[in-house]
Amino acid sequence: MTALKNDTFLRALLKQPVEYTPIWMMRQAGRYLPEYKATRARAGSFLDLCKNTELATEVTIQPLERFDLDAAILFSDILTVPDAMGLGLYFAEGEGPKFERALQHEADIAKLQVPDMEKLQYVFDAVTSIRKALDGRVPLIGFSGSPFTLACYMVEGGSSKEFRTIKTMMYSRPDLLHKILDTNAQAVTAYLNAQIDAGAQAVQIFDTWGGVLSDAAFKEFSLKYIRQIVAGLKRESEGRRVPVIVFAKGGGLWLESMAEIGADALGLDWTCNIGEARRRVGEQVALQGNFDPFALFGTPESIRTEVARILADYGNGSGHVFNLGHGINQHTNPEHAKILVDTVHELSHQYHA
Repeated sequence: MTALKNDTFLRALLKQPVEYTPIWMMRQAGRYLPEYKATRARAGSFLDLCKNTELATEVTIQPLERFDLDAAILFSDILTVPDAMGLGLYFAEGEGPKFERALQHEADIAKLQVPDMEKLQYVFDAVTSIRKALDGRVPLIGFSGSPFTLACYMVEGGSSKEFRTIKTMMYSRPDLLHKILDTNAQAVTAYLNAQIDAGAQAVQIFDTWGGVLSDAAFKEFSLKYIRQIVAGLKRESEGRRVPVIVFAKGGGLWLESMAEIGADALGLDWTCNIGEARRRVGEQVALQGNFDPFALFGTPESIRTEVARILADYGNGSGHVFNLGHGINQHTNPEHAKILVDTVHELSHQYHA
């Protein structure tokens, strides 16, 4: 693999000195870019795009051609793992992801197994292909959903507003949910390690739905299994550390607990003050975030003001990776995303003197 020309992102995750605050954006390869829409149309469907090595590479690189980003993130989906478990993933137009065979019966849950990683070879092929295409330009991030977030889709059969089915299982048959979560944790560990072997230089665990849980339930049904994954991950590859980022949307209540599970960095949604978060976690972890994605719908001046506020709130020193507090919205003006990236680079040098 080609040596990295820009490792600012990796160094910031490890709280090593950097010249400026690095930035990437969750969902940076996506529907807000016209070139993505064109590639997606060529692919035929979202899943076909994920499973086509050449096209997945193409859309991963697209935002780097527009913006001066400090990292690329693998183009894929968190639901590739349950799909490989045989649940029958499909995407209904206008409705998001759905599973043909939701896990709602004890007999089906008893049969659930860690999938053969060969079923996910298309993901690992994409990682290797993207690394080659990047040619050392910036690091590549691999990722997976958290065990609980995956379980939400697996049990509900798709997206949910209430999470009634999975919460009913959690409170009435916690043994069944623990079986799903343990299987998911083993699968995610193997999946992320295979991404690292294929060339991922950092990995992120997305706990998108952890924030819907109560305090006690989050620790028992989400954090416990993320800790299990972090403990099982390969932390060195190609002669350097592979940082692990944990992002729990709505997880601001549990920063201290999350900081203790062994990850290198925590992602923050937009509800936290990043300076206060830094005081709470101390030197244990770096922080990633946390610009409200909808602030990109403001004016160029308001975007710059918000960037300046977040940088000032974090303050001096390394350990901050600038990002959105969740994925970029599909209706975002790409020119506003460029203003965000350029402003972070322009204004952050003063905090790294």
